[in-house]
Amino acid sequence: MMIVRLVFILLLMLGGSKTAMPHALDPGYLSISQINDETWEVFWRKPDVQGAPMSIDAQLPETCTPRFGPAPSSDGSAWIASWVAICSRGLEGQTLQIKGLEQQNTDVLIRYQPKDTAASTKRLSSSSTQLVLPTAPSAMSVFRTYGLLGFDHILEGLDHLLFVMALVLLIPDKWRLVGTITAFTIAHSITLALASLGHISIPGPPVEAIIALSVVFLAVELLKRKDDQSRLSERAPWVIAFAFGLLHGLGFAGALQEIGLPDTDVVLALLAFNLGVEAGQLMFVAVILVTGFFFQNIIVESVPKQLAFQQRLTTLSAYAIGGVATYWLAERLAGF
Repeated sequence: MMIVRLVFILLLMLGGSKTAMPHALDPGYLSISQINDETWEVFWRKPDVQGAPMSIDAQLPETCTPRFGPAPSSDGSAWIASWVAICSRGLEGQTLQIKGLEQQNTDVLIRYQPKDTAASTKRLSSSSTQLVLPTAPSAMSVFRTYGLLGFDHILEGLDHLLFVMALVLLIPDKWRLVGTITAFTIAHSITLALASLGHISIPGPPVEAIIALSVVFLAVELLKRKDDQSRLSERAPWVIAFAFGLLHGLGFAGALQEIGLPDTDVVLALLAFNLGVEAGQLMFVAVILVTGFFFQNIIVESVPKQLAFQQRLTTLSAYAIGGVATYWLAERLAGF
């Protein structure tokens, strides 16, 4: 576990520039809904970049007037614009584009809703900035789109990853760690589903603040851990993981609600997003453990006074986790 702590400290150093923005850049969102044969309602959401809208624009097909929307206004977390477009030849088979997306490190989710058929969704990225609007929705396209969104979201959510990393540091026994991660997964899957389907609703800022507090809690547990004394987080870590996992699920749901779910594929999209989150989480844990195992057999034997060195790394890791999470907590409380 010693090398795991080293890897963790490196991750904190690499991620330090993002401490004020633990979810990195949220994806953009473009919704196009048909009103009548030639009229479409357009909603465009651009990510915020240091208080200004990202330099990307939604460009409708040539058959539409206007092709671009008005200047966006801030809603506190992103920049939004809405307008009505007249598309004389319809939109089926037409091409829309997100201009400037090729220069950005984010994605844009397109939701296309014809009047008499089911909605379809598509994810555009810097390597794929254009979309030929389909004539019929594809379930596989929905599954792929939302799965990738879930995968990206967990890997961009440094606060969620810090929580998982703290669990790895706190629980040396591999089977107990598996049970704890499973409890965390079950818990956030429950609240993700309930919140996304509208059965529960809790304001986002308190949820994000408590998520930061959960990371602070685990950091304190790491600092207070003693060889001759077993704390609750060590005796029953799955209880702690399950309780805080419920809150982390609300954080995932908040991101998903901003994007929206397709009307006719709600369950499929929700399942895909959750599976994407789990895949990203498991990949993160696997990379850390495999890296730790690899270097453990190369470096450890060359380190003098291994036990004392390991204890110092534990303390340093705990302070690093707690320091970053405390900053997030203060920032989020100030944003209420």
